[in-house]
Amino acid sequence: LLGTHPSAFGFDSGPGVPYRLDRVVSARLFDGERCWCHPRAGIVPGAGKEGAPRVVMTMNTLDLSGSDVFKAMFVQRTDDLGETWTAPVESSGLALRHEDIEGRTRPVAVSDFWPRYHAVTGRLLGTGHTVVYTPDWKVASERPRHTAYSVYDPGRDQWSAWRKLAMPDPAVFANCGAGSTQRFDLSDGTVLLPVYFRPPGRSSRVTVLQCSFDGRTLAYRSHGDVLAVEDDTRGIGEPSLTRFEGAFFLTIRHDRRAYVTRSEDGLHFEPIREWRFDDGQELGSYNTQAHWVTHGEGLFLVYTRRGANNDHVFRHRAPLFMAQVDPRRLCVIRDTERILVPERGARLGNFGVVDVTPDETWVTVAEWMQPKGVERYGSDGSVFVARIHWARPNRLFLGG
Repeated sequence: LLGTHPSAFGFDSGPGVPYRLDRVVSARLFDGERCWCHPRAGIVPGAGKEGAPRVVMTMNTLDLSGSDVFKAMFVQRTDDLGETWTAPVESSGLALRHEDIEGRTRPVAVSDFWPRYHAVTGRLLGTGHTVVYTPDWKVASERPRHTAYSVYDPGRDQWSAWRKLAMPDPAVFANCGAGSTQRFDLSDGTVLLPVYFRPPGRSSRVTVLQCSFDGRTLAYRSHGDVLAVEDDTRGIGEPSLTRFEGAFFLTIRHDRRAYVTRSEDGLHFEPIREWRFDDGQELGSYNTQAHWVTHGEGLFLVYTRRGANNDHVFRHRAPLFMAQVDPRRLCVIRDTERILVPERGARLGNFGVVDVTPDETWVTVAEWMQPKGVERYGSDGSVFVARIHWARPNRLFLGG
């Protein structure tokens, strides 16, 4: 077991929903060749010590010699609410494969994975996407991409062999995946899974899939509106979905800014709009993901942004902020902004959120140790678990 030492860094959450924060380090890796990335966790209720949930975290290794080279997926867990963690172990179920693609044998990895408890089946279901590489480990510029998924077996402490979600119309969805997207499960078990896809010759666009899940197989049923921004960028991607006070909310990545929109059913959305603070100023988040923290008394956004004395950080992807959202005006309430994980030179833009108990929500993130030299600001490849302790229980918690 890897020992961790809590580090309290703030009690007063300011205006809005009250909470306190502490932070632990679950793992570290920086040897000049690799670091951790994409740490995201899900729970298995009652599988931990004394009735606590087991928290299962997956993460890729990142090869620092290349760009987005993910050669393996590792798993670590805690059975005592983050006081101790097992050492990361390579997952055979989520392992790299080799496939024949366009007449050549190519490495195919699963990355940007996100475990989330599926309450109706009582299973921990993880979703992500596949990354196809050239034989010399370059990301193929035009490539097939699939939503990959896997199911965790708590008895064996193993993930099932990853599978590809079957999609309609291969001509449209040949390059489509759920990498780093935050899904929402309805009370009847229906999975609302945000994805992004790139039709041939077009920019990337976003939709939400309506899927069934029987505890083993994830199956496409339909999809909602197709959202797009037609400009000279790569388009939009990495959408994340939540529901609060009867409405659904979707946050979306774009090269130049972050977008948000709202829906009554999670499938059909209002026109997307730029994220702004409540004083009208732009949020300053761009070219990276944002995700939701949802409490019964308030909706929060977790994000990175410009304007935080962080011009030395790649794409301003640190520190990691959280602030409450005004769900009616669709803006971030500036006075509620707090730092979840401080900036130490390395980027923090790839992260996850998990509701652990009605009293705790965690945000998990690793220091991405590129470009070379970020360590001079103090980063060391730590995997941080920022633990949000709610002053009042979260009535939206679905883990029990």
